[in-house]
Amino acid sequence: MVDIKQPKSLESKLSKSKSKSKSKSKSNSFWRIAEDIPQPLSWVLFAASIIFPILLWFLISQYAGIEPIFLPSPSGVIKALGKLWSKGYLSKDIGASFTRVSLGFLISAIVAVPLGIMMGTFASIRALFEPIIGIIRYMPAPAFIPLLIIYLGIDEAPKIALIFIGTVFFNVLMIMDSVKFVPRDLIETTYTLGGNRWQVLSQVISPYIVPRIIDTFRVNMAASWNLVVVAELLAATEGLGKRILLAQKFLKTDEIFACLIILGLIGFAIDLFFRLLLRFTCKWAL
Repeated sequence: MVDIKQPKSLESKLSKSKSKSKSKSKSNSFWRIAEDIPQPLSWVLFAASIIFPILLWFLISQYAGIEPIFLPSPSGVIKALGKLWSKGYLSKDIGASFTRVSLGFLISAIVAVPLGIMMGTFASIRALFEPIIGIIRYMPAPAFIPLLIIYLGIDEAPKIALIFIGTVFFNVLMIMDSVKFVPRDLIETTYTLGGNRWQVLSQVISPYIVPRIIDTFRVNMAASWNLVVVAELLAATEGLGKRILLAQKFLKTDEIFACLIILGLIGFAIDLFFRLLLRFTCKWAL
């Protein structure tokens, strides 16, 4: 009598394959695709991204034979930061630059949000504004500086206007594209339940794209800081850009590095703010 072995059940095969995939994913957690990595690993990588560049900077400045006037050491930059802060320059410069960026970007957001939503919702509005916006957004914002000085003078107005020009068109187009992700079923269901055009716009489309609007602002805020430094390099009495220009004239590279680090920290703080804002106000979209 022949002993016929029974094949393994499908369930046992599936359970083994799942256990293998889990063990494999644990061993390759660094290379996970479209999945979150473990929190401890995330913190380790976060620390490494900061510590490694600083360590490399320290080694090059100490042992590569480069003069401090060309590459100051991390300790020299920290001393420069302390000196600028103790003299009161740093606080005034940060306040001046932050005020200009805030006003320019706020005006840009006030214009971009309704215009972008309207362009994304109505093809007629999109056909009216998209061509001219597509042309102007390829014009470098710093190229408008001579005209802004002629029209608005050399006070705060041209600096704020430069930030507005450099961000508003990108905000508009990115918000317009966000409307494309609104499910068509939501719009049709609203009409089926007796909703009108205004209700679709205000109660369906606008709330749905709020997370994407926040992401748009988070991405384009970096352009505001780039532009405010450019504006302050040309005509300003205070600001981080002005401080960099003054340090360049007297070959104080440690102060230049100090201002660049401050700009990076401000940008990181703003990015973190928008991420937290998205997490706490749009939990349903996470």
